Amino acid sequence: MLWALIITVSKMSPAAFSSSTLLLTALLISCADGKNESIYWRAKRHNRHIISRVNLADRSKGELSNDPIIFNTNIMGYPDRPGWLRYIQRTPYSDGVLYGSPTLESVGKPTVIEITAYNRRTFETARHNLIINIMSAEDFPLPYQAEFFVKNMNVEEMLASEVLGDFLGAVKNVWQPERLNAINFTSALDRGGRVPLPINNMKEGVYVMVGADSPFSSCLREVENPQTQLRCSQEMEPSISCDKKFRTQFDIDWCKIFLVDKTKVVYITQEMVLGDGILPDVGEYSPPSDTLKIRDYYSDFLITLAVPSAVAVVLFAILFYIMCCRREGMEKRNMQTPDIQLVHHSAIQKSTKELRDMSKNREIAWPLSTLPVFHPVTGEMVPTMQTDTYDNTNMPLMQTQQSLAHQTQTPQQQNAGKWYP
Repeated sequence: MLWALIITVSKMSPAAFSSSTLLLTALLISCADGKNESIYWRAKRHNRHIISRVNLADRSKGELSNDPIIFNTNIMGYPDRPGWLRYIQRTPYSDGVLYGSPTLESVGKPTVIEITAYNRRTFETARHNLIINIMSAEDFPLPYQAEFFVKNMNVEEMLASEVLGDFLGAVKNVWQPERLNAINFTSALDRGGRVPLPINNMKEGVYVMVGADSPFSSCLREVENPQTQLRCSQEMEPSISCDKKFRTQFDIDWCKIFLVDKTKVVYITQEMVLGDGILPDVGEYSPPSDTLKIRDYYSDFLITLAVPSAVAVVLFAILFYIMCCRREGMEKRNMQTPDIQLVHHSAIQKSTKELRDMSKNREIAWPLSTLPVFHPVTGEMVPTMQTDTYDNTNMPLMQTQQSLAHQTQTPQQQNAGKWYP
């Protein structure tokens, strides 16, 4: 029913259009939930609406609490806003701002915006419906438009009434038009700009489009000079005579200024060549037959399966021959391997025995450094041992006290027997 009413209103005459718009607005208000508010915006002009958090914050003992509140905006029944409408809220402790420049297609169509507020401290939510009634502004055409890029401002700062009034006043002093209005605001981030570093109070920058009814002044025309274009191409700041009127409060990037003169815009329209509406004769239309030819896929099936199967069988046969048929030769090699190892082991044992026998038959004097020279008790010189009665291979290099007792005798033991000096 609501959409039918909208279509009916769009087909009405201009005289009855205003009364139908009011009726449609009242119907939308009655259908919406929660609180409602109606505002009027002009097409192709700058418009803004502040979403205040004062009405949604809690009051404790008569004082307003500083609760973090987040706002979400969307068209009623849709997840997003219209393309010409933008919204910004810098922090949960600041107000939200709806701003934009409605298109001519939106004239006469009330736009219902659902505003949902979320209190992050108390987890409470509230909904507010904002009805935007768009009116035409063709009564005051602004054919001359200039877009400035202000580097030291954010979009929400530029939307403030005092700041915008100062900016339009500076532009009016430079341009000297009869009528001057702001048309549109665009954040530099929406144009592909980078988020500034949080140092030295750096700003994002904002593009401001203004329109006037008089041609551009000579100062604004300086941006089109070849010298200015050359300095901009070299990333150098150009010298503009009227920059001093902005420098006190606004930092203008004159290399990004854009001038539009709609009086010189040539609209190219392609003429339509109307024909007689009769298609050329290409003969009779021959539709495809109802019966399709039966195709035999048996040969394709065999080729698809036979070739891989044959390759797999050949590989399996080769693997079977290697693993099974050549097993006898491998077993013979394994049987011969222990005999070779035994022969090698016996050869090592034989060589070791021969070396030991040769070491026993050596007739080499016992090293004097390993024998005691003087008797530990009497201090007399001890005769050397006979090498024939001892096995040199079994004698340690350092003799112990037990072996020393066998080699030396005390004086009492020497007197018992015959001693030869």
